[in-house]
This record gives sequence, C-alpha cells and structure tokens, in this order.
Amino acid sequence: MTAPRFQQLTRAEALGLLGSVGVGRIVFTHQALPAIRPVSHLIDGGQVIIRGNADAGLSSALDTVVAYEADVVSESGQVSWSVIVTGVARRLRAGPALTRYEELLRPWTPGEPGGDYVVRIHPELVTGFSLVEKVEKKEPDAGVGA
Repeated sequence: MTAPRFQQLTRAEALGLLGSVGVGRIVFTHQALPAIRPVSHLIDGGQVIIRGNADAGLSSALDTVVAYEADVVSESGQVSWSVIVTGVARRLRAGPALTRYEELLRPWTPGEPGGDYVVRIHPELVTGFSLVEKVEKKEPDAGVGA
C-alpha cells in the first residue's frame, strides 16, 4: 500500500523542473491587490526569464519583489511537483540578451505588437516540493509460522 507524501526539492532540482515546462504564473501586487498572471518562461543561468504582454498589468510587477510558480499535477499523482521562486523582477530593455529572449519566448497571450515585456527574475528564494509515493512497510504477522 502506498501513501503519497511531499518531498522537498533542492534548489537545483527545483530550477531543473521549472525549466522543464514553458508556462508558469507570476504573482505580484497590482493596485494594492494580489494579481496572478500566466506567462511563458525559460531558465537561463539560474535566472527566470519571462515574457508577457503589457495588457496583463505586468508593469506593476517591474522593480518589485514577485513570486513565480509553475507546477505539474497528474491525475494519477505519479508526476506531481510545484516550484516557487521569489525575487525582484527587472525588465530587459535593450541588448543582445533581450533580442535572444524575444526569439526564444513568445508571450503566453497575444497583445499589441511591441506591447510585451521580457523580464528577468533573480531567484532569491527557491522552494519546491514533489509528490512521491511512499511505500509503507508491512509489519510481520506474529501468528504466521508460530
């Protein structure tokens, strides 16, 4: 018999899993209220690079502490994990890195041409958990073989 349990991931494991999917959610404050928006992302050199459009209110997230979360939850529970990164979101404005990320990432939702942001989140905190099945040991039956 198995019982699922959460297993904490190392920073490297968590960032590796985060890099295995292309969409997550940025959490920030917008007009003094919590806001969550889906955005596309990639991991580059331990940094979370996201691309989203200005229509989503992402300008409120710039130069502030944000959380970024992605997960995979299977119905069977065999492959389930969640990773949360916390750090400051900074907009990339020019240079070869911006051009490269614009080629690699498309906004998750379409917006006005030229109305999207490429944002770098430097992870100050990285937490991750994986749901794993724990095999419970059976106690030997005292009455067998006695």
